[in-house]
Amino acid sequence: MSAHCMPTGAQPGFGNRISHSHRRTSRRFDPTIRSKRYWLPSEGRHVRLRLSTKGIKTVDAIGVEAAVALIRERAVRV
Repeated sequence: MSAHCMPTGAQPGFGNRISHSHRRTSRRFDPTIRSKRYWLPSEGRHVRLRLSTKGIKTVDAIGVEAAVALIRERAVRV
């Protein structure tokens, strides 16, 4: 599974490592992805979401129902 946040869409960024001699090689900046389980009252079940740290704050702010609706708008299976 790739490092993507379900509600915010955060994904890896790419850049270069620069050594002491200034030789550049490719690197990848991954977002901090955590798997969290939330209770979804409307469906009477738990859902497991893959969230970045900003995504966790978003779910806490708007609520799990609105966050799942936002995720389903993007056609991501929850």
